[in-house]
Amino acid sequence: MLSRGHFSKINFRPTLITMEITKIPNKILAKKMEKVAVDDIKSGLYKGLISDMRTAMVENNGVGLAANQVGKDLRIFVVDKKLAEENNVPDAFINPEITEYSKESDEMEEGCLSVPDYWAQIKRAKKIKIKFIDENGTKQKIKAKGFLARVFQHETDHLNGLTIKERTAEVRLRTDLLSNK
Repeated sequence: MLSRGHFSKINFRPTLITMEITKIPNKILAKKMEKVAVDDIKSGLYKGLISDMRTAMVENNGVGLAANQVGKDLRIFVVDKKLAEENNVPDAFINPEITEYSKESDEMEEGCLSVPDYWAQIKRAKKIKIKFIDENGTKQKIKAKGFLARVFQHETDHLNGLTIKERTAEVRLRTDLLSNK
């Protein structure tokens, strides 16, 4: 008889019906996610999770989804496949880190799967540089602009424990501080 441990070595996983989206005030959304070990990425340990995250994102009409939005304490996010293809970038990002933000910014209304029925104007850099590991374990650095840069910033915020609620609170606090001077 095979034990559960035997299956983990061959990347066996049961088919999930649907991954549930984690919503505020769940504490996992407010903490910085743990980095993923490169050896685990190269062994394929997270391929099933990434596939399930892609499915959950599409089923919930999202353009991006971070691992903590499905209850996983991992620095992983996925983005819409068509958006990735249009920009010639991967659609899965592991241990992402934004290394540069342009001084130019714009404001756009954003929503979030983890904050249902809430939309807010969020100011973000127009261009960014991001380094990450792809799902095959290869380190990459890319530039992103426009909507893709916005999605990367939104999903990276999630991995750092921020939602759009905190982003709007931060703006209000900054505005309040400036008006009190």
